[in-house]
Amino acid sequence: MGFHHVGQAGHQLLTSADLSKMKVTLSALNTSESSFTPLVVIELAQDVKEETKEWLKNRIIAKKKDGGAQLLFRPLLNKYEQETLENQNLYLVGASKIRMLLGAEAVGLVKECNDNTMRAFTYRTRQNFKGFDDNNDDFLTMAECQFIIKHELENLRAKDEKMIPGYPQAKLYPGKSLLRRLLTSGIVIQVFPLHDNEALKKLEDSWYTRFALKYQPIDGIRGYFGETIALYFGFLEYFTFALIPMAVIGLPYYLFVWEDYDKYVIFASFNLIWSTVILEVWKRGCADMTYRWGTLLMKRKFEEPRPGFHGVLGINPITGKEEPLYPSYKRQLRIYLVSLPFVCLCLYFSLYVMMIYFDLEVWALGLHENSGSEWTSVLLYVPSIIYAIVIEIMNRLYRYAAEFLTSWENHRLESAYQNHLILKVLVFNFLNCFASLFYIAFVLKDMKLLRQSLATLLITSQILNQIVESLLPYWLQRKHGVRVKRKMQALKTDIDATLYEQVILEKEMGTYLGTFDDYLELFLQFGYVSLFSCVYPLAAAFAVLNNFTEVNSDALKMCRVFKRPFSEPSASIGVWQLAFETMSVISVVTNCALIGMSPQVNAIFPESKADLILIVVAVEHALLALKFILAFAIPDKPRHIQVKLARLEFESLEALKQQQMKLVTENLKEEPKESGKEKAT
Repeated sequence: MGFHHVGQAGHQLLTSADLSKMKVTLSALNTSESSFTPLVVIELAQDVKEETKEWLKNRIIAKKKDGGAQLLFRPLLNKYEQETLENQNLYLVGASKIRMLLGAEAVGLVKECNDNTMRAFTYRTRQNFKGFDDNNDDFLTMAECQFIIKHELENLRAKDEKMIPGYPQAKLYPGKSLLRRLLTSGIVIQVFPLHDNEALKKLEDSWYTRFALKYQPIDGIRGYFGETIALYFGFLEYFTFALIPMAVIGLPYYLFVWEDYDKYVIFASFNLIWSTVILEVWKRGCADMTYRWGTLLMKRKFEEPRPGFHGVLGINPITGKEEPLYPSYKRQLRIYLVSLPFVCLCLYFSLYVMMIYFDLEVWALGLHENSGSEWTSVLLYVPSIIYAIVIEIMNRLYRYAAEFLTSWENHRLESAYQNHLILKVLVFNFLNCFASLFYIAFVLKDMKLLRQSLATLLITSQILNQIVESLLPYWLQRKHGVRVKRKMQALKTDIDATLYEQVILEKEMGTYLGTFDDYLELFLQFGYVSLFSCVYPLAAAFAVLNNFTEVNSDALKMCRVFKRPFSEPSASIGVWQLAFETMSVISVVTNCALIGMSPQVNAIFPESKADLILIVVAVEHALLALKFILAFAIPDKPRHIQVKLARLEFESLEALKQQQMKLVTENLKEEPKESGKEKAT
């Protein structure tokens, strides 16, 4: 059966049917090389026993049929270099070209074919893929190679071992991930991918070193850091440009019709349509990008238990594999009896701090009214600035507590863990950042104070985030880099220590913990812009200015402050899309309520407040209906992507039918032979 006639589902079926054949191929092929390009670094603890090191090495280099990863593995320093330089217990991991290609098939990487279609890569049909050549090493990006190595290392499973050799207390059971057990036992300190300094320099030159208004090299970011990070930077860029119309329209409103609230109906309506359209258009652009990258077509395999999941060893009824089992009722008890009360307590504490802030506002206002000096007029902004700083501190402290609680709940799947963590953090951050604004708007009804508080919170949080997330870590990293270079220059040795210096520098870098905090910052910014847009139209302009610098500071952070993160395939921004859409729905309600409270609108209904409320509610429902109609009318995927996906699905079904017909034909051919034998007997 030709490759061009096999769809993805058909390919998966063939792969499972020919699994034993593929294993033989992997074992038969020579996947060893005398020298290799180091891609991943494993750092062991200083006092790790020799038998443990030897056992780990053997498991990494052993053939797949023997339970190994069939990768290449060597220490960073040889014996002579260890005597000359400090022994850091650092080891380098790589793989041969053939091993990488077989790994690409195992993880389900999708690549472009010569007929311009996107299909799951298979080693058997490698010549059909665009850009593939037996003498070309650039078919797989370095990020993809590192992802494959990470996947193979994480899938090293315990077989007959009851414990890690040399460490009787580090128990093992069949199917347990060895790397995760080594990390939790403290035997392995860290595993991280190496930077490619030449490729990184090229990316930096086209990305952030020249301060100019230009599009980011999203495909270059994807090639170096992977799809998850490329999607974040793509969304950051898209969101920044999408804010420009809001900023342009908001500026004249701020300058000319400040107190004329009835004119804000047009601005608030535009805000509603804008927030809906930009999120729907982003989904289309995201589908286009991820189809081109191949991640839109990647099939999710049955998720393995997350690293921190624990329980009594048993058999999973779905997969038949031996793994920890934990009753769901125990998890539910932990969530509802511990986590939920704790979150509620934190929310109460947040509201208590908010009331202290309002007491400070009253004190500052009273002081200014009594003295009326310039100093006291400046003092009016101090409570808001202090409160903004306290909010940032509380958000960060709560984040640690939320991570601990979510881990303690013992979720089996990484996706379930992430969803529960994001829900906890979003609820607290939303209340912590916006509760004071809702209180000022709907309880105090002080629009002047609302504008002042909103402006102070937005600007202060943006400045703090720039300093804490990028500038401070970059300064600390530069200081560490200078110390390492001085140490290397002081070494009187003939050894070429370039690789050694790179590994030593990178192992001390901070670890990038993912895009969670970056998306959270954009989510809160979106809230500041959309929730109270009719009171402070200038918020979008401040957000645009911040995001232009955010692109460069985040790029600096990724390239120079943190270790290179492992690439992670992604088809969308995930649960954050839902979070932004929810915020846009809340913004409709708040803007309608604020317009209904304005003196100009109230003057139309001087006697009957009930009529005013009914009209505001009716308008709000009409706007929400318009919003959902727009969301429904704009398809999530462009038409050409829908056609390509439908064609792939059709080809998959055809391939499945052909395979079934082939099996039926073979069975019919065998039946007459068997009946002939029976007659002879």
